[in-house]
Amino acid sequence: MFGRLKPYLGPVLALALLVAAVWALHAQLAEYNLEEILGTLLSEKDRDIFLAFGLTAVNFIVLAGYDILALAYIKHPLPAYRPVLASFAGNAFSNTIGLSTLAGSSVRYRLYSSWGLTPGEIAKVVVFTTLTLWLGLFSIGGIIFSLRPLPLPGWVHLPFGTTRPLGLLLLAAPVLYLYAAARKETPWRIGKLTLLLPQFRSALLQVAVASLDWALAAAVLYALLPPWANVNFPLVLGAFLLGQIAGLISQVPGGLGVFESCLLFLLTPRIPAPALFAALVAYRVVYYLIPLALAAAILAAREAMAAREHARNIILFLMQWFPVVAPRVLAALTFLAGMVLLISGATPAVHSRLQWLEDFLPLSVLEFSHFVGSLAGLGLLILARGLHKRLDAAYFITACVLFAGIIASLLKGLDYEEALLLTVLLLALLPCHKFFYRKASLLSEGFTRGWVMAILVALATSILLGYMAYGDTTLDSELWWIFTFEDEASRFMRATVGILVVTLIIAALRLMRSAKPRYVPPCEGDIQTVRELVAAAPETPAYLALLRDKSFLVSRARDGFLMYGICGRSWVCMGDPVGPPAARAELAWRFREMVDLYAGWTVFYQAGKENLPLYLDLGLSLIKIGEEARVPLPGFSLAGQARKGLRYTRNMVEKDGAAFEIAPLEAVPALLPELKSVSDTWLAAKHAREKKFSLGFFSEDYLRQTPMALVRKNGRIVAFANIWRGGSANGAPQELSVDLMRYAADAPPSVMEYLYIMLMLWGREQGYQWFNLGMAPFSGLENHALAPAWTRLGALLYSYGGQLYNFQGLRRFKDKFDPVWESKYLASPGGTVPPRVLANIATLVSGGVRGVIAK
Repeated sequence: MFGRLKPYLGPVLALALLVAAVWALHAQLAEYNLEEILGTLLSEKDRDIFLAFGLTAVNFIVLAGYDILALAYIKHPLPAYRPVLASFAGNAFSNTIGLSTLAGSSVRYRLYSSWGLTPGEIAKVVVFTTLTLWLGLFSIGGIIFSLRPLPLPGWVHLPFGTTRPLGLLLLAAPVLYLYAAARKETPWRIGKLTLLLPQFRSALLQVAVASLDWALAAAVLYALLPPWANVNFPLVLGAFLLGQIAGLISQVPGGLGVFESCLLFLLTPRIPAPALFAALVAYRVVYYLIPLALAAAILAAREAMAAREHARNIILFLMQWFPVVAPRVLAALTFLAGMVLLISGATPAVHSRLQWLEDFLPLSVLEFSHFVGSLAGLGLLILARGLHKRLDAAYFITACVLFAGIIASLLKGLDYEEALLLTVLLLALLPCHKFFYRKASLLSEGFTRGWVMAILVALATSILLGYMAYGDTTLDSELWWIFTFEDEASRFMRATVGILVVTLIIAALRLMRSAKPRYVPPCEGDIQTVRELVAAAPETPAYLALLRDKSFLVSRARDGFLMYGICGRSWVCMGDPVGPPAARAELAWRFREMVDLYAGWTVFYQAGKENLPLYLDLGLSLIKIGEEARVPLPGFSLAGQARKGLRYTRNMVEKDGAAFEIAPLEAVPALLPELKSVSDTWLAAKHAREKKFSLGFFSEDYLRQTPMALVRKNGRIVAFANIWRGGSANGAPQELSVDLMRYAADAPPSVMEYLYIMLMLWGREQGYQWFNLGMAPFSGLENHALAPAWTRLGALLYSYGGQLYNFQGLRRFKDKFDPVWESKYLASPGGTVPPRVLANIATLVSGGVRGVIAK
């Protein structure tokens, strides 16, 4: 019997609570007539209504953080406008209709499923946003109930008379959640359910964003209360949260009636019931009904457009022009927004608004907001140029400055008109990130005369308007140190000086900025010279010049060269200069002089011991960064007990049906398609991307210039390496090495070790003296107490950095071949420069900052 009735218990209970809430409202309002309530409602001032709308808009922007954090948690990023739209529509429906797991979740499912999320991912998003909602409610409710407890009505029979015990109880949930997120790294398992908590930072953002959401929602109601109401914001916030808790528990759609009853019981001693009820009705319209209507219209338009092929074609046509027009329009609007903020800061605020702010806003907050608003105006004038040039950095900084301007506009004088303008501009800017793709620095882009004149005219106009508004009092030195709500001339003077100082600093930085180095592609004569020098160089690392990802500096006698890359202020020479001693010295000094012209840092990466005195003469500091392994080939063989492991590897691989061969230079072009397939398979299996600068990458032009070592199995290539062949000295070829090594998924185990073994045996037969196994980073560094700090740090990374990279494993692998270890150094300016230089080198090697972060 109970099982049959169970599905009806929830709706029946919600209906009963709704009836009880209506009865309570009737009891509270029985002595008042409808005309009195409507009169109070119609007496709401335009200022209060606009402020409520502005706070509602900000609140829904904050609400988008729920979905953005949820998508980050499930690791399924989407363009920024999509979670904003899903959050707005979902919350607008769930706020009004109630039953958030039904209404809001249905809207989210419709939107997210059309954007490629699976039902399981959407379920995680819904659970995450619901949890965030309750975490925020418990957090801010716990704080406000504990610090500013509300007295409970007399008819509520509980063992305590205020909300403080309830507040302490509510705080327990978010505290435990944050503790679990900070301490629990493995998934929680509850029966068959597996729950992976977000990282502590994400959990902390959940609590902060949701708490701000609830505070803004209460601020909307507070803005709609009559100005003569005998209540402060903490009191309203506490009553609001208590009413929301009751409404959410009741599951009555939108908490209708339950929420109003709670606030009437808690606040009517201080606010007459008609005035409070009128404010609650206005709150329902502003915060619930209008967003619901707007969300419904947006969803209806979206569905209609999705169903109409003709409309899609029109939009596609317009979108062809939109990327061209949008950055220019946004730049112009940003410039205008900057002028609005400057003029607003230079002219008097509305006196009645200042009086209203004076009741609860500290003077220091108003002064700071006015100053920040003026600086934000200057920032927008300058950032407009960056938007016009489609700079990625300008996009992000403009979004932050606009948000700061919105907050400053509201706090410095309740200028909701300009706050609304900035909000609209911010909402228009956010979805347009893809149009701002250039990675240049903001200060690297010059300002044309037109832009400079426009900025100066805007600044002069704001200063002139301020002088006209306040007259000669702006020149009175005594006003500089007057801080009151009424002395707006003082705020104007301080903001003007701040703007001028910041403008002068930016101008000085641009004047003192070093000239940007211009990349000049090497001429064909230099390229041919470099090829000839690479082929003649005894040391094989010279082959890195054939990658064509570096610039060259050729000696005057054309008997030597160096190769370098630029990242930030670091001009990094890869290895030592190539050539005879006189050419190396000439090239090093010319490189040093060239770098000095651009105020850069001269760097030699993986420098050998032979040239260390030269680098010291250049005024550089030396840091050991590892050791290079070189195997003497004349004495290399697989005989003896010490080489038992190498013999086993060769026999095992060949028993598996593999065979080694050398493909001469002329045979390489025909092999490239098959080599490309092996390379792509290797990269996909390693979840890796191509490196650059100090490591080779798959480039057909590069690979055509070297012979190949191949391992075939059943006639198919399963592993390969391109061969670097050093030049001769004293009548004998000197050094042999490999660069790009790749293998297929079905290659025999230890195939790379097999390649090394066979290449060394082949190199010995060809008369080569050395085989270069490359560098082992941080190997051979001393962890002595008296060693330099960077050396000890490198030694610690080598010993304990196994989770970052298997440094010790690499050293042990190369030790199998009994190499001779030679130290390698970083030559660079000293002091605090080396860490930044190493970061720039990592960026060069990884092909960009993204490559440093990703694998």
